[in-house]
Amino acid sequence: PSPAQVFRCMGHLALTASFWQITLTSISRILLGLCLGISFGAVLAVVTEKVPVLHALISPAMTAMQATPVASFAILVLIWVDRDYVPVLICCMMALPVIWSGVSGGIREADPQLLEMAQVFRLSRCTRLRRIWIPSVLPFFRTACASALSLGWKAGIAAEVLTVPKMSIGRMISESKLYLLTEELFAWTLAVIVFT
Repeated sequence: PSPAQVFRCMGHLALTASFWQITLTSISRILLGLCLGISFGAVLAVVTEKVPVLHALISPAMTAMQATPVASFAILVLIWVDRDYVPVLICCMMALPVIWSGVSGGIREADPQLLEMAQVFRLSRCTRLRRIWIPSVLPFFRTACASALSLGWKAGIAAEVLTVPKMSIGRMISESKLYLLTEELFAWTLAVIVFT
């Protein structure tokens, strides 16, 4: 289809209530997965930086998670989990190693002289956290969140295409391909790009 046909189809879709229901359902699934991945990744980074042995054990698993294709994870997760929750878990699994790596890097980059000074002046844990740890970790955390958001959105849509959960952009892309509705296929793909 020509670009004009795709934009016209996108315009027709955008005027329907089902388009917005489907889009918001996909966005909410992906955001839930990202929130879980960010939370678990940050907590795991703090724990593994406190316990070096645990860091050594977790590190290969995080590298493997980043290297494994989304399709493999989606099919494996589909064996154990209802198809509506697969995109949530996939987004969580894609975000977790990115956040873990970023927060771990921020903790390791904390200024040792500031930490020594805090110990000498016997600053409380709350003050150390507020004045040293958070400023050290925050830039790394922000960068990791931006990467996780981009990766999570693409991984979530890919998981939806593979597992076709109810009310999802991925299902609409899959059905458009199946029934050779190329205008709709391009229109839904354009929606994915716009919402990125």
